[in-house]
Amino acid sequence: MLVNMKEMLKKAYLNNYCVPQFNINNLEWTRYILEASESVKSPVILGASEGAIKYFGGYSTVVAVVNSLIKDLNISIPVTLHLDHGSSYESCVKAIDAGFSSVMIDASKYSLEENIRITSLVVNYASERNISVEAEIGHIGGNEDGVVGEVYYTNLEDAKKLYEMTKIDFLAPALGSVHGLYVGEPKLNFEVMKEISDSLKIPLVLHGGTGIPDDLIKKAIICGISKLNINTELQIVWTKAVREFLNNNEDVYDPRKVIKSGESAIKDSVITKINLLGSNNQANM
Repeated sequence: MLVNMKEMLKKAYLNNYCVPQFNINNLEWTRYILEASESVKSPVILGASEGAIKYFGGYSTVVAVVNSLIKDLNISIPVTLHLDHGSSYESCVKAIDAGFSSVMIDASKYSLEENIRITSLVVNYASERNISVEAEIGHIGGNEDGVVGEVYYTNLEDAKKLYEMTKIDFLAPALGSVHGLYVGEPKLNFEVMKEISDSLKIPLVLHGGTGIPDDLIKKAIICGISKLNINTELQIVWTKAVREFLNNNEDVYDPRKVIKSGESAIKDSVITKINLLGSNNQANM
């Protein structure tokens, strides 16, 4: 059974650990992430971007795949199915109506006033259905396909205004991380991170978890990060494993064998990240 993120991240926030969000790209990735998380008894957030949802076939297909795997694999840990970077009120409504248990509305590209207006609409719709809401403020650099070095930081007063006017459950401020791969070293602003955390007193989300050194991730958790998003890292390790398999097995043409050749790489990466974040053995706290 899917759960929203409220209790999951509240526990993380109060106990100084972090819950991972791993983005899913197909049935196999979803299965590998669920099995790896179950093996170490960690709650997990399955993030589905609008692009991934389109690739799956639609919102309802994603929900059906996730719910069926939870049942057939006897998954006992808390699992959230979360819309990642919902671009509009309409996309959030589609996700909620299809059965997603949490949504992110990303109206950060608009003015603060418009961000508040759109986010408020989503919160109103979601709260009536017991669905948690994450919002973004400022601009988190990078993208899924490119390497971007420019970084941005959220203004504390803007973050306070967004929260107070919308009552979102979680906030993803711009803290110096970027989507995709980094140019040089990550430039996380821990001072801004802690200021926002101390002021809002809600779980914060750090996007762009790939490529951030372990010591900086641990420091971010101390400064209020309760959810870390990981996508590119799994794509990289899976692709590397599959390329190696194909190079060594040129006669293989069964797509099941090709996709499965990256299973261990994904599971190893998931378990390593869970151990770093400290979310293992937290499911029944």
